[in-house]
Amino acid sequence: MYDTVIIGAGMSGLAAGIRLAHYDQRVCILERHYTIGGLNSFYRLAGRDYDVGLHAVTNYTAKGSRKGPLARILKQLRFRWEEFALCEQIGSSIAFPDVRMSFNNDIRFLESEIERCFPSERDNFQQLLARITDYDDLDQESYELSTREILGELFSDPLLVEMLLCPTMWYGNAREQDMDWGQFCIMFRSIYMEGFARPLAGVRLILKKLIRRFRSLGGELKLRSGVERIRTENGRAAGVVLDSGEEIEAKQVLSSAGWVETMRLCDDITESEPAAAGKLSFIESICALDCQPKDLGHDDTIVFFNDSESFPWEQPNDLCDTRTGVICSPNNFAYGEAQEELPEGTMRITMPANFDRWSSLSDEDYELEKLRWFDRSLESAVRFAPDFRRHVVATDMFTPKTIRRFTWHDNGAVYGAPKKQLDGSTHLRNLLLCGTDQGFVGIIGAMMSGISIANRLLVGDIAEPSPSP
Repeated sequence: MYDTVIIGAGMSGLAAGIRLAHYDQRVCILERHYTIGGLNSFYRLAGRDYDVGLHAVTNYTAKGSRKGPLARILKQLRFRWEEFALCEQIGSSIAFPDVRMSFNNDIRFLESEIERCFPSERDNFQQLLARITDYDDLDQESYELSTREILGELFSDPLLVEMLLCPTMWYGNAREQDMDWGQFCIMFRSIYMEGFARPLAGVRLILKKLIRRFRSLGGELKLRSGVERIRTENGRAAGVVLDSGEEIEAKQVLSSAGWVETMRLCDDITESEPAAAGKLSFIESICALDCQPKDLGHDDTIVFFNDSESFPWEQPNDLCDTRTGVICSPNNFAYGEAQEELPEGTMRITMPANFDRWSSLSDEDYELEKLRWFDRSLESAVRFAPDFRRHVVATDMFTPKTIRRFTWHDNGAVYGAPKKQLDGSTHLRNLLLCGTDQGFVGIIGAMMSGISIANRLLVGDIAEPSPSP
């Protein structure tokens, strides 16, 4: 009998496991895949290391800071700031056809850029900052307000609205076209007010730190141990049954599988809500170069681009949508005083994609379409960055099918379901959610989610059951 069984060895599950194990709970993390991390993982191919999912760690704060999510994570998980070895971004940009606006980890720089590009909106932007600073993250009612409506009331220039939405939607929005106001506030703080960073060794360093700490505290990790169902008795979760048929008993269950996916696992629910699953998924084209991106004149850490004044945030009808995307160069972070560099240049191009279209392809057509859309994604990206294509020496690409395989999320939905459960509660008192469908995204957000739910379990602050879906 375990005190807690955690479904999923992603960032939220690992953080929750560490927090619980610190207080002598017997914890077991179950992971269907053969490795940890979920979408935020890494792999080796043809002698090269590749990160999956991680463009940058958001919510960066400098050493010694006692405020912000990163500081809270370090304190709650008992890590030193140096252990994550985070290096700040050099600087990023939002690129639309006639306006390019830069930002870094200092909100004052973004203020100056808005004054340069949209001088009449300076005072309105200050009003936005005040509203975001005052926002209560746990206010469910305000959370679901329309961000487009609020920004439309604040700003007179619709282009500025679209440009501010672009990075926040790209890095944390499960809704099509609009965004929950609460999610926008969370993402605005994490991107514009705190900012981007990355360890030189990438996501593997963070994952290795987490798993070593979890195991050192007596936590158990079972890989290739997918959960077939959550067994219920008398209105409570009694444990889980694995795909292998093995039964594991637990006093409480914590799931990072997602709302729809978790409800489908519960053996007391005969119908789920497939329409509630998220639809937003991506392709990512990864290019190794024979030079550093800066040698080609590319200094941006990340470029969020869009080729019209209106920003389309929706599932495309085609396999992919090349109108908007993200260009990330892991090389363009400030890696220490010695200006240490990654040994090889890398460019990563991310674009919206349609899970149903990709998953309906035959194996042969799937490989052909990957080649086709790889070329198209690069062709679209070089409109907003120096043309690096003749310097490419190795490539790889993942699709919504890959995301589905690593995360088990319906539709390969990177940010989960549009409807979030901020308190993590379900219809069972001792079954809680953590991760994306609690409303926390990104590496820091996912760990904060796991910690917050673990703290509720530790103090016995379990809400009354929510209505069954």
